[in-house]
Amino acid sequence: MIPLQLVLKNFLSYRDATLDFSGLHTACICGSNGAGKSSLLEAITWAIWGESRAASEDDVIHAGVNDARVDFTFQNQSVIYRIIRARTRGHGGSIEFQVQTPSGFIPLTERGMKATQQLIHHHLKLDYDTFVNSAYLRQGRADEFMLRKPNERKQILADLLKLSHYEELAEQAKDASKHHKAQAEQLEQNLLSIEQQLQQQDAIASQRATLETQLTELQQAQTADTEKLQSLQAIGHQRQTWEQQLTLHRQQYRNLSQDCDRLQQEIANNHRQQQELEALLSQEDQISAGLATYQNLQHQEESFSAKFEADTEIKYERGEIQKQLDKEITELNLQLRQAEGQLEEKRRSRQEIQQTLSRIPEVEAGLARLQQARTYLNYLDQLQVQVTPILQQRNSLQTQLDRVHTRLNARLDELRSSASQLQVQQQRQPRLQQAVIEVVGQLEQLEKKRVYQQRVQEKGLERRSFVERLQEKQREYEVKIGELTQKLQMLSEPGASCPLCDRPMDENHTHHVLEKTQAQQQEAEQQFWVVREQLTASERELQVLRHEYAQLSQELAPYNSLLEQRGQLVAQLEATGDVQTRLQQLAQEAEGIERSLSSNDYAIDVQAQLQLIEQQLQQLNYNEQTHALARGEVDRWRKAEIEQGKIKEASKRQTQIDAEIPALLEKISNLQRQIEELVSSSELAEEIAFLTQRITEIAYDRSQHDALKKSVREAKSWELRYEQLRQAQQQYPYVRQRSQDLAELLATRQKELQAANVQIQAVIQQLERSPDTKREIQSLEQQIFLRRRQLDGMLAELGRLQQQQQYLESLQAQHSSLTTQRQTAQRQYRVYQELALAFGKNGIQAMMIENILPQLEAQTNSLLSRLSANQLHVQFVTQRAGRSGRSSKKAAKLIDTLDILIADARGTRPYETYSGGEAFRINFAIRLALARLLAQRAGTALQMLIVDEGFGTQDQEGCDRLVAAINAIASDFACILTVTHMPYFKEAFQARIEVYKTQNGSQLSLSI
Repeated sequence: MIPLQLVLKNFLSYRDATLDFSGLHTACICGSNGAGKSSLLEAITWAIWGESRAASEDDVIHAGVNDARVDFTFQNQSVIYRIIRARTRGHGGSIEFQVQTPSGFIPLTERGMKATQQLIHHHLKLDYDTFVNSAYLRQGRADEFMLRKPNERKQILADLLKLSHYEELAEQAKDASKHHKAQAEQLEQNLLSIEQQLQQQDAIASQRATLETQLTELQQAQTADTEKLQSLQAIGHQRQTWEQQLTLHRQQYRNLSQDCDRLQQEIANNHRQQQELEALLSQEDQISAGLATYQNLQHQEESFSAKFEADTEIKYERGEIQKQLDKEITELNLQLRQAEGQLEEKRRSRQEIQQTLSRIPEVEAGLARLQQARTYLNYLDQLQVQVTPILQQRNSLQTQLDRVHTRLNARLDELRSSASQLQVQQQRQPRLQQAVIEVVGQLEQLEKKRVYQQRVQEKGLERRSFVERLQEKQREYEVKIGELTQKLQMLSEPGASCPLCDRPMDENHTHHVLEKTQAQQQEAEQQFWVVREQLTASERELQVLRHEYAQLSQELAPYNSLLEQRGQLVAQLEATGDVQTRLQQLAQEAEGIERSLSSNDYAIDVQAQLQLIEQQLQQLNYNEQTHALARGEVDRWRKAEIEQGKIKEASKRQTQIDAEIPALLEKISNLQRQIEELVSSSELAEEIAFLTQRITEIAYDRSQHDALKKSVREAKSWELRYEQLRQAQQQYPYVRQRSQDLAELLATRQKELQAANVQIQAVIQQLERSPDTKREIQSLEQQIFLRRRQLDGMLAELGRLQQQQQYLESLQAQHSSLTTQRQTAQRQYRVYQELALAFGKNGIQAMMIENILPQLEAQTNSLLSRLSANQLHVQFVTQRAGRSGRSSKKAAKLIDTLDILIADARGTRPYETYSGGEAFRINFAIRLALARLLAQRAGTALQMLIVDEGFGTQDQEGCDRLVAAINAIASDFACILTVTHMPYFKEAFQARIEVYKTQNGSQLSLSI
């Protein structure tokens, strides 16, 4: 993908901007932080894939407007496309995909954004993830691959190659394998259980027969016992009635007896209560005197409570005033400590300033060295300004030369391929001629059969017409025979009239007409049978013609395919007619290209310009390493300027401190004097003294108050005794009347008790005369109950056995079904187990990484040879020997790894031992090789490169290395864009895209 034009309207920080990439090969996107550099890259990804850094889709719209639009025109595989993506706030978006034709852009847009997006993916053969991992070298990602552990490097490769899909498939296969394994095990257990249960079929059938016999015998015995029980229950019912009456009378006797006992107890309790009330009433005078003493003590306690409240209130007020005084003293003490701390801090700062001022001579010497280094660096910067355009021109010319060389090689390969194809065609010419002769011969034979088939068809049509005429004659003779038969019937009747004139006929006339009519009928019948014979013969002839026509049609079936084959063979034969001439032309052209390549006789003007540029570079004698050393010298002595600023600031600070110290001393003296005055003669101190005098005047005694409270509590019982006396005076008349009522009720209950005893004796005599069948009934009922339980158990057992037999019959059918399911589950388990291994890390994933590493190594070394002048070489090692066991006889086991071996002229060394420049070139080559590899896997060429490696975090030497690396690989790309905010770095590029912020949004300016 090669960018051609980018048009932005209300996208992120841009209101209206257009960027034309025409003529841009290596360009720098520069500007201050936040100016909108990254928004240009976001616009490209948003236009193509609808992806951006915005949290929501509407966030790509510029603040304050309602819609955004990006038009991106680019070239892919020699075809120019344009994508227009727009979005309206709150109403969704739209996309249009166009391709350029000689008559202008025509739309390729499908119905719906999703279908259009899929069409864009199909044409670009590149999705968003592959783009950001290939064409976009993001910040901090150059050395990520090298700094990881060997196993982590494999994970990075797996992530970039999107092998996580196989991991998901492996997990799904494992889950399915576990599921089918558990299902097979469960089915196996179920089958075992079913087989064990099916073994019980014979035993259950035997138990059922025995149980049915026992059940019949028990049912007969149960019927006999039930009849005997019914007769005994009738006898026992009468006795039960007398027993109920006896129980009722005895209950009545017990109730009356209990009432008599209760009444006697109540009479005794009432008499005792009456005596207690009389004793309490006799103490009336003593209780009244105690109550008067309690009330006097209560009045004295209320007086002491009033003094307590007044004393407590004054003491609380004095405490609040004391708190306020303490608070003011604490605040003044705090201010005093703060002032003393500030004074100490000022004195300590003055000592530090003296130390800083003592370094003035050393700083002046550093400033002089800094001025010398800057003068030399300015000279080298001016020299670089002269050299940079020449280098860019040299790179451009070298790119043109390489492109011509590549085109010649491609044309040479194309000529060789065409010649090979023509030679194959030339070898096929005799076979084509023979095939044409054979096909023509077959067609001539089939053509004769086609002519004969047409004749058979014509004859068939003729015979069909003849049959139709015969059928018409047959119908005419049938009608004629019918009419003559009807005429004969009419003539055979007596007194028949003439069929012509309808007049009566005599016997001779009738006989003559009758003979004539019979002769006509015979002639018609003879003609009818002649026609029938002709029809039969014609039908047989038609049947023969139809069979012959069908057989000829079957034989002529390949006629059309042979005609088509003859046309193709003739066309191929005609195409091979001028093969020899074309082979000679291709050989001559290929020979000329090989001669130009071997003698470098191509692009003569470009080679001449390159020689002139090399001479200019030698005259200027610019050394990039010397330039980098000069920058480092300036950076090293730049700290002298920082120290000079610190000295100026220290001098100013010393003057300020000398003026602040006297004010702090005076402030400390004033605070000490305020604290002394507040303690001795303030209004708060006078209020505290007055309240203390008031407390003395009240003279509240806590011990006297407590003793009085104790006396009040002890005398409080007289109040309760007085209340009991009042209640006794009210209850005494009722208690005396209650004693008389209880005596009368007791006499009544004793008479009723004697009558109940007489009734009980009468019922007992009736029971003695009635026989008792209860034990026999209970024994019989127990026997029936036990037998009923036995019958219920046997019936339940019989039902259980019947159900088991039905269940076992269903299990027999289920056993065959589960056997089939188990075999299927076991087969599925084995299949998914194999799939899990195949999709796992040691299966397809490992195989893909093993296949991809040689390509990655070749790409890396190809780039690294250009970046290091063939001094560095990288090798990827996927297996190494592990540590050997205790026994030295055993060979060391190979373990999987992803080690990176780096070799130079001095041998193979660890990555950490290489210098910053070498390490950077190694990192850059591997990262770029990964990018190319991802693009190739996506089915597209890496024609565009965006470099955003965090130039702001690198020193000048690092920036120089990056510029040199970009220039070294510039010929491999149609467009390279770098992003930076550093003024120094942008000067290294002749083509710059300046981005700056204005009140109307971000703006662009292009300088080439």
